[in-house]
Amino acid sequence: MAIDLLYNVLIFLGAAVLIVPLIKRLGLGEVLGYLVAGVVIGPSALGLVPDAEAVLQFSQVGIVFLLFVIGLELKPARLKLMRKAVFGFGSLQVALTTVLLGGLALAAGLSPAAALVVGFSLGLCSTPLVLQLLGERGELGARHGRYAFALLLFQDLAAIPVLAAMPLLAGQGWLAEGWGPLLREALVAVGAFVGLIVGGRYLLRPLFRYAAATRSREVFAGTALLVVIGAALVMALAGLSMALGAFIAGVLLADSEYRHSIEADIEPFRGLLLGLFFMAVGMTAQIGLLAETPGTILGLTAALLAAKWLAMMAAARAYGTGWRVALNLGALLSQGGEFGFVLLTAAGAAALLDAKLVGLLVLVVSLSMAATPVLFLLHARLVRPLFKAGKRRRDFDRLPETAPQIIIAGFGRFGQIMGRALQGLKIPYTVLDINADHVEFVRRYGNEVYFGDASRLDLLQAAGADRARVLVVAVGDIDASMRIVHRVRRRFPHLRLYARARNRYHAQLLMRAGVTHLIRELLPASLELTREVLVGLGIPREQAQHTVDTFRPHDEQALRRQLEAFGNEKQQLQTLQDAARELEALYEEDEEIVTRIQPPR
Repeated sequence: MAIDLLYNVLIFLGAAVLIVPLIKRLGLGEVLGYLVAGVVIGPSALGLVPDAEAVLQFSQVGIVFLLFVIGLELKPARLKLMRKAVFGFGSLQVALTTVLLGGLALAAGLSPAAALVVGFSLGLCSTPLVLQLLGERGELGARHGRYAFALLLFQDLAAIPVLAAMPLLAGQGWLAEGWGPLLREALVAVGAFVGLIVGGRYLLRPLFRYAAATRSREVFAGTALLVVIGAALVMALAGLSMALGAFIAGVLLADSEYRHSIEADIEPFRGLLLGLFFMAVGMTAQIGLLAETPGTILGLTAALLAAKWLAMMAAARAYGTGWRVALNLGALLSQGGEFGFVLLTAAGAAALLDAKLVGLLVLVVSLSMAATPVLFLLHARLVRPLFKAGKRRRDFDRLPETAPQIIIAGFGRFGQIMGRALQGLKIPYTVLDINADHVEFVRRYGNEVYFGDASRLDLLQAAGADRARVLVVAVGDIDASMRIVHRVRRRFPHLRLYARARNRYHAQLLMRAGVTHLIRELLPASLELTREVLVGLGIPREQAQHTVDTFRPHDEQALRRQLEAFGNEKQQLQTLQDAARELEALYEEDEEIVTRIQPPR
């Protein structure tokens, strides 16, 4: 058993290492590479891993981790703002697509119930495929990326009641048993949904606080895995989507102080399992059917892509988006999805659809998923340059091939001061700043600044991070700062990190991430002003400086003690109160301060 498992792992890793980089080098993206790798090692080609269905079932965990990470990025307040797009745009698109595809299925001779199931099943899109494509191009935050995510979220929600109603559509036993079983299933589902939200709201933070208190990275990572898999299992046992459970858990932790640490620990599992999912999809494709009737299969695939593109364009324009967003959505969301596999298989088991028809439609969905990366790439290269309306998104700057010793991420007021000093010393450095307008303004004064997102590893690589000695994280946004730190420590561990901390909380996050060289931006200025205030009270300057010099190490020590109680608000407050009393005692013991620092009479 162990040898068979290791053999399968070796096959998957070997296929991924050999095929995925080759497909990426052709400019076709990782997703298509994993799909091709799955086809090659699957039963339809070399047959190196024969049990494709078992692999597909296990690899669904990759979608679970993907939705959890997305939930971490989506704070509840932002999710509330998206509700109109989720339910308004989502329901409009699903309704139009189901009617169009269901009408075509009805015209092909299917019964009304079967046509409805086929129309809805084929109308669903692939959540991991679309989000992976958007992530590769850094477009999750773009307008079409937000609409795509809202639509995918609604589709995942809408698929659940349809799956539950499959026996009813097939007319199997519900008349004899009454509505009782169906109502019981609905109540269990609602109870699980509410229980997960309420329980997660009150239990997740104490759980992670306990894990953080152990100061063991393995325990913390294990806790994160426990939460993801546990939330997914609760929903699965209630007959709902595992991915939905993981997404809810992620949203509940999005405002947590542990968010960045959790994301850093989960990210490796998400990437590996998502790659496995796409390989499993490739393995399940029945390529033999394509060889038997290539014209029928390819014609149906083209018809599905064209019909969904048309329905998406109509829904997007009816909802009020511009042509540019509508075209982007049409190119991105014209494929079938993994929930289509589930619904079509369930329809076959319920005798709504013929087994041969189910196999044919599953292959069509698989081919549509494989075609999407290519179509989206062609759209990006050929159609997007023709867009006239709206301001074109600026491409990141080309970075110089010479690798400086220092890279500065963020060139606002903080980074500019350091840059001016380095420039005066004739020490070369490269600056990356995400604000395009800011970059243009700073360049007018002769500074070498490049437009780019320092959290993107490919841009850091291009900036020479693999050969540089120092990275200064001077960005003002705490979330962006921590993203850069976590990714750089994993990918470029040799880089010495120096960071700007906005406040004590940010400083604690940086210290937890292993950053030892950091400056709290307000501390030096506050202490300098404190010194001047004391001088203004008539205290000699050297004595005022002595007071400030006494405060600084004491405050650093208090910060480290707070770090030990990170996540425990009550204990942190107690630490601050103890530190205040200690400082008073410290000043009282310092005879020089006591005798010299007295307010004038």
